[in-house]
Amino acid sequence: MLVLSRKVNENIVIDGRIIVKVVRVDGGMVKLGISAPSDVPVHRQEVYDEIQRNNQQAVTKGRQPVPRLPAAIPQLDRPRKKSAAIRPPEPIPPK
Repeated sequence: MLVLSRKVNENIVIDGRIIVKVVRVDGGMVKLGISAPSDVPVHRQEVYDEIQRNNQQAVTKGRQPVPRLPAAIPQLDRPRKKSAAIRPPEPIPPK
């Protein structure tokens, strides 16, 4: 682990893309500002740990099986309506 000392308003540059700035020091609390590209996720450690736990659970639990459909659908007991016969349209008489 690299340990650095910084004063308020001083920066640390990581990989030329991430800037960590000491914003304020209040007693035992240090406030940091982090500038990083949008494709670099930045999380507090406890949030990162929770994300990792959730991802691991999703992988190990897997998906619930999809219920299978019955092999044949039972026929309905009610009688079917007879459909009306379809007739061709009447021819239009010539004028």
